[in-house]
Amino acid sequence: MTQIFLTGGSGFVGSHVAPALIDAGHSVVALVRSPRAAADLRKRLGASESSLVTRIGSVNDPAALASAMVGCHAVVHLVALSRDWNNGADLHRVNTEGTRQVVDAARTAGITRIVHLGALGVEERADLHYADSKARAERIVRESGLDYTILKPSLIWGERDGFFNIVAALVKIPAPIVPVPGNGKSRFQPIWVGDVARAIVFALAHPERTIGRSFELGGPRYWTYAEITAEVARALGKRRLIMPMPVPLIKLVAGASELVRFPFPVATDQLRQLALDNIGAVDAVEREFGFSPADMGGRLGYLKMPSKKQ
Repeated sequence: MTQIFLTGGSGFVGSHVAPALIDAGHSVVALVRSPRAAADLRKRLGASESSLVTRIGSVNDPAALASAMVGCHAVVHLVALSRDWNNGADLHRVNTEGTRQVVDAARTAGITRIVHLGALGVEERADLHYADSKARAERIVRESGLDYTILKPSLIWGERDGFFNIVAALVKIPAPIVPVPGNGKSRFQPIWVGDVARAIVFALAHPERTIGRSFELGGPRYWTYAEITAEVARALGKRRLIMPMPVPLIKLVAGASELVRFPFPVATDQLRQLALDNIGAVDAVEREFGFSPADMGGRLGYLKMPSKKQ
């Protein structure tokens, strides 16, 4: 049995990855944010003490990380913020420097294997706070000297997700129109969280095929922003007119929402990144991991249920 140190164990992706690792025969040491998060994760998984251990801590706490990693054989690093409220400072602190701390702690603990969850379509650009923070994190992992695998998903959908639940909240507002930024034609390749978990398990099981490599993860087809919004409306049984709106106008709304910390579907930082498509090859997952990823179409029924806090 291999013991895996998992960051972000109580988050959206982590709560799906942890049971996938346990089902594959691993034991998991999950880093979580609080005792309540630890209790929620254990309750959700129904895992035994031998297969799941929780540790309270932060990726920005080097001493706690190194201590929690003792006895582990590999790291699966999932923790990341997708947006912040202070001009990218938290994105840099968690996504970039948090990754650096995880890598340093792994070295201290004598761990050589790491699977890192990156992001599709990111690049080091100071004007794109999220993309820059994630791209720099990927570079830290590549240059770490560890036996790394980087998985780069597009938008991830599934129970407890962030983006699709936020779009759903907008669709649920009793108004006939749902605005989408720009021309609504920015392209994405949504992938099911269960398929992301499956790819992580595969990477750990096949080091000879995955060490030293980065993989793009996407679903079997491309979706525009407008098409995603329409699909969410269909899943909720709502009739809505999807209306593209000029980016400067959406930016004003997004900026005002950020001032009061209202979860508008896109942040001003994310609006800047909409100029870049978030897609890869549609056959990449099947070619590299040997399975066909689930199509999002007709599978967003979970959005009808109230979203639980992560």
